[in-house]
Amino acid sequence: MIGFMLWCLLFVVCWPLALLALVLWPLVWLLSLPFRLLGIGLEAVFSLLRAVLMLPARVLGGRR
Repeated sequence: MIGFMLWCLLFVVCWPLALLALVLWPLVWLLSLPFRLLGIGLEAVFSLLRAVLMLPARVLGGRR
């Protein structure tokens, strides 16, 4: 809701910039999508590595 209100304020103050932002936002989202997917993949890999490295400690009854 706040984002919409800020966009409306920008539209009132400077409408060409607001329209440019409205047109370019989907392109920016599409360009950032591969980086988000890469981040999700790297987070999964690091979680797996952490689980594998901490397995002996969990088996031996280490801290939880």
